[in-house]
Amino acid sequence: MIDPTLRRRLTGVFTALVTPFRDGAVDTPALEKLIEAQIAAGVAGLVPVGTTGEAATLSEEEAEAVIRTTVRAAAGRAFVMAGAGSNATRLAIAKAERAQAAGADGLLLVTPYYNKPSQDGLYEHFSAIAAAVDLPIMLYSVPGRTGVEIAPATAARLAAAHPNIVAIKEAGGKAERVTELRLALGPDFVIHSGDDALTLPFLAAGADGVTSVASNLLPAQVVALCRAWFAGDPREARRIHEALFDLVGHLFIESNPVPVKTALARAGQIGPELRSPLAPLRPESRKALEASLQAFESRANI
Repeated sequence: MIDPTLRRRLTGVFTALVTPFRDGAVDTPALEKLIEAQIAAGVAGLVPVGTTGEAATLSEEEAEAVIRTTVRAAAGRAFVMAGAGSNATRLAIAKAERAQAAGADGLLLVTPYYNKPSQDGLYEHFSAIAAAVDLPIMLYSVPGRTGVEIAPATAARLAAAHPNIVAIKEAGGKAERVTELRLALGPDFVIHSGDDALTLPFLAAGADGVTSVASNLLPAQVVALCRAWFAGDPREARRIHEALFDLVGHLFIESNPVPVKTALARAGQIGPELRSPLAPLRPESRKALEASLQAFESRANI
């Protein structure tokens, strides 16, 4: 059984943080300001060096520095769930150990990408990492990026074998997965939506929160949606969901995190830098995103 205090800490909005860059290096002051804005808006957790944080392009030293910065800036006010995934088990273990040493509260572990392991391979991979660290672990199933999905039975097998595997970020784009996972894993296991557009449907199906890209830009609104749902006000939650819907879609008009970093740069919160192979938005995408942002900003009641 998952500790009730830990379960409460894992409930709500976790922001999958972007990594700001300036002149090719991590922009630590911009990251600190972004984190402070997230905490002021009431997010429950912060997820540094994940997909949204361009983890694949960070050196080991940069990744560890970003985690340490997040831990220091959060100062216990939000749960720090550090990305530590790799498609090589030994490298994932090393990342997990470094994240633990850097002060992370928990780990987000994505399914191995490119090599597409079997379910038995996934079990062995995650088991090895879970055995190497003491931190709570959130599994991350995102078949659109990795080519492999964590089966509910595999997640249940892992949770039964490793008490520190306590949560899953589900980003397969199917709301029915919430029910499949809940039936396999029981009422205490924490389930997060990994798709911003599906936050409300996931909550309605029994999820506990969202690991959000959109909350980089709109933390107060994403928090308000979840709080309305948990407060028993589905009408208000649906109103916010509908108000956010078009902009959320445009924040994924091209590969994440390109659109959200573009929007954050427009707002003056970070610089516009990306790391290759990511490229700036195409002109037509930038125009569509700008129109969506302007339409959102014109509605003062959101």
